[in-house]
Amino acid sequence: MTHTSPSLTKPSSELSFRRAGESDLAELVRLRDDAARWQIERGIEQWKPGELGPEHFGVRLRAGEVWIATAGPGGPSAGAWELWWDDEPAWGVQPPVAGYVHRLMTDRRTAPPGTGRALLAEAERRIAASGRPLCRLDCLTSNARLRRYYEEAGYVVVGEQVGKNGDGGRTYGVTLLEKRLRAG
Repeated sequence: MTHTSPSLTKPSSELSFRRAGESDLAELVRLRDDAARWQIERGIEQWKPGELGPEHFGVRLRAGEVWIATAGPGGPSAGAWELWWDDEPAWGVQPPVAGYVHRLMTDRRTAPPGTGRALLAEAERRIAASGRPLCRLDCLTSNARLRRYYEEAGYVVVGEQVGKNGDGGRTYGVTLLEKRLRAG
């Protein structure tokens, strides 16, 4: 299913959204590795190239939802994100009131300005359509720039998890943020 949505952030071209499939695994790895390299070039310590491979995204395809945005129907990839329906490593056991956004990433070569916010808005729309009133996410406690980005998008800090067990067996601190959504 493809959902085309003009964004409130008004990227310069229309984005199309579709659920990723097994044939998208290499593209998801490329997007993640490119985003990691972009972060490193700017002194942001968060992701590392090669950290997550096709097996990670394959697991996420089976356990939840992975979405890809393209620059128009059939256009090049502009970004992607994972949508989880629970997140015990960061949030503990919770009632089913939220969707959790992970690995929000844009392709800096093809994504029009505002794509990150458009991806986030689409994830929020999907969560609200499921009947859940909250969108939750986390970012490294040390990443003030990303925290500010999410706060400017309407997210509120609701806590910290000082010892999240994450990818590759690493343990690190994360800031927990959430946003109340309008019923969809």
